[in-house]
Amino acid sequence: MRVQYKIAIDNTSLFKQKLHFFALNFNHFLILNSNNYPARFEYLAALDVVSVFKPEKEYFNELFQWHKHIKDWAFGHLSYDLKNHIEKLTSSHPDSIQFPLLFFFQPKYIIQIEKNQITYLYLTSSTENEVINLHQQIQRTKIETEFSISPFKKRMEKHEYVQHVNNIKKHIQLGDVYEVNFCQEFYNTSFHANPSTCFNQLQLKSPMPFSAYYRLKEKFLLSASPERYLQKINQRIISQPIKGTIKRTNHEQENVELKKQLRQNKKDVAENIMIVDLVRNDLSLTALKNSVKVKELCGIYEFPTIFQMISTIESRIDKELPFTEVIKTTFPMGSMTGAPKIKAMELIEKYETIKRGLYSGSVGYITPNGDFDFNVVIRSLQINSNHNYASFITGGAITILSNTEQEYEECFVKAQGLLKSLQTTIE
Repeated sequence: MRVQYKIAIDNTSLFKQKLHFFALNFNHFLILNSNNYPARFEYLAALDVVSVFKPEKEYFNELFQWHKHIKDWAFGHLSYDLKNHIEKLTSSHPDSIQFPLLFFFQPKYIIQIEKNQITYLYLTSSTENEVINLHQQIQRTKIETEFSISPFKKRMEKHEYVQHVNNIKKHIQLGDVYEVNFCQEFYNTSFHANPSTCFNQLQLKSPMPFSAYYRLKEKFLLSASPERYLQKINQRIISQPIKGTIKRTNHEQENVELKKQLRQNKKDVAENIMIVDLVRNDLSLTALKNSVKVKELCGIYEFPTIFQMISTIESRIDKELPFTEVIKTTFPMGSMTGAPKIKAMELIEKYETIKRGLYSGSVGYITPNGDFDFNVVIRSLQINSNHNYASFITGGAITILSNTEQEYEECFVKAQGLLKSLQTTIE
């Protein structure tokens, strides 16, 4: 059981920036920021650890049992390669970040910010005086703003990317698959910047509804994700896949035309609808009869540097169904794999050159009653501070209508928010 301590504050923006630095005192934290987009929780920070979930074999069932035991909030992640424990798949590419396949922790402190009110949720093993002292320490924390990051390098040269896309299109022509999400990595082997400085810049320059700042000892995730993977509110399940991207400019009239282009783009609409069908099928595995509904098809949403095409699919589940079953039967998310999903994942392993790790996985929270909300880890920087290694991955859906040159350029369009925030480039 958690106790609440509430306090009003004038400048929550400054408080959040300080909190991002104060969090570095702990080896484990997860901070989720909706950046004033509509959300169940505007801002959640989970700091320090009371207990940790350590899976042995049955990842999802064990997670359900652990959560049932603690009867508390849990925060953590699902890595893309968890797919190998759901389907008969393997991964053999190198992984330079090395997040575990699945990790959740019960935090010592949870900090919730709503407008100008801060709510501390703490266990009865702590005291109100400890929480007041925690608040004062955050208020006294100093912020660093200066940083320098060398250019990122391409893991895959353009001619290699083109060859791989052409090979994937051959598979599509043969009927092996309809759509494959194909990605490439950009990396930096001399990354020394403070992750909190970088995350503050990312929030300033590229505020997104599913932003996340996550630490697991020497491993960090800085995410400016616009995409929800899956949300559960009581018996209601919501999925919001993104397929379809176009740049956004500083000229309003030009943006009107760009939005129109995206809405009328046959390739983007087709790939979005294909993934909607895949998500409908995935949700139907746990849904109550006739409860899977497409609430919005191919809606156009604007973000700081891009426009995205987003669909919303919902279902309802039996209240006795373990919440982990919904995750197990939908992961990895269709927007980051392709259709049919298993064949698409086999081709991803064949033509990509690195393990995705946390990229196209998910981070999020589970409430004490088994509700949850998880993002899609895209537009994100992963860091391994022990090796001064940083990496981000971008990609897109390859279909029979794909133009290889445009697909290659889209990778860089999607990278712009991150690159501008970090004040660096790709060489």
